[in-house]
Amino acid sequence: MQATVYKSTGSWYVVKTATGETFQARMKGVFKMDESITSTNPIAVGDVVEIEPDDSDANAKNAMITEIGPRKNYIVRSSPHGKNKKHIVAANLDQAVLVCTVKDPRTSQGFIDRFLVTAAAYHIPVILVFNKKDIYKAKEMDKYEAIEELYTGIGYRVVLISATTGDQVDVVKAMLKDKTTLMAGHSGVGKSSLINDLLPGLDLKTTAVSGWSGKGLHTTTSAEMYDLPDGGCLIDTPGVREFGIVDIPKTELSHYFLEMLPYIPQCQFNNCIHLNEPGCAVKVAVEAGEIDVDRYVSYATILETMREELY
Repeated sequence: MQATVYKSTGSWYVVKTATGETFQARMKGVFKMDESITSTNPIAVGDVVEIEPDDSDANAKNAMITEIGPRKNYIVRSSPHGKNKKHIVAANLDQAVLVCTVKDPRTSQGFIDRFLVTAAAYHIPVILVFNKKDIYKAKEMDKYEAIEELYTGIGYRVVLISATTGDQVDVVKAMLKDKTTLMAGHSGVGKSSLINDLLPGLDLKTTAVSGWSGKGLHTTTSAEMYDLPDGGCLIDTPGVREFGIVDIPKTELSHYFLEMLPYIPQCQFNNCIHLNEPGCAVKVAVEAGEIDVDRYVSYATILETMREELY
């Protein structure tokens, strides 16, 4: 029987069949023994799996996961449980929404760019949703408009909303219809409030930003998928403070900065990493203002932090 993973809670998973039947499932030990699986979670939310219901207790609705179906894509981050491991955030996505804020707390450009790189590597379109419009004054609006101009120019969709007042939430709702969407962001950006707007009655817990640190407090502890009332699914993820790049060689990083793609074939060397090499067309484009200098700084910063064995 085929089912989709809606929630992971350690060694147990909530799975749902096409007919809407829900089971508490666990995976066969063989997955735990398989050394070829380098992620800390061999089964992720969004995975399509084969299950065998436990017929010994019809009321318990328990099942065994016997097989993981092929993934069309997935999004990963470095795992806090091991430097050589990755954590699959979610699988089989149509798109991702990164919820950001200009203040309380500010989402750094470095964080945004790391997320965009990871999504681009797995061919997942990203929409940048900036929340808390209701608290932006002139200074914050100027910052937002500069960010919007930058990322729209690259080809990303950027939307400004207020989950508190509901302003422009319908725009987000329309973009999610009939698609499987991952929603991510720092803790405190209002992701849970936005999901509560999109899924009336869900009532996810929300927490105010920590006053002493300016950082959001974690309110979601594990990824979970929800069916949207107008069609499609939304995957809520735990708030993350950092987004480590994994599984991308240094020589490929520039391919996921989409504005660099037209210039890469013009570089003198085909393994150019666009730092100190002569004849680098990317650096020429930065100097000419054709590539935003802050994006180039993001690129160089990510490059420095990538593990040397991926060179």
